[in-house]
Amino acid sequence: MDSKEVPNWILSLEMVDIEFVKKFVLNSGSLKEIAKLYDVSYPTVRTRLDKLIQKIEINEREENEEFISFIKKLSIDDRISLEDAKLIVEKYKKERDDV
Repeated sequence: MDSKEVPNWILSLEMVDIEFVKKFVLNSGSLKEIAKLYDVSYPTVRTRLDKLIQKIEINEREENEEFISFIKKLSIDDRISLEDAKLIVEKYKKERDDV
């Protein structure tokens, strides 16, 4: 898969989230196994998965926002850095939410 084909929801995740997804898949989606791996309780893993689901859902909603999509496309096309894109999007969200 070409890096330009990587879905935006994956690009929006932090490395710790991607590692969690990897472990989740490698353990056939067993939250009990993930709890053992992380040495935490099942409810803790369930909460973490729920938060990850929310991150992905939020990203999907934001994909429909034209400005955010434009900034992400600039980053994907290497016209601006990923770090700059994140800063621009965060500033935009803050100003949008303050209105």
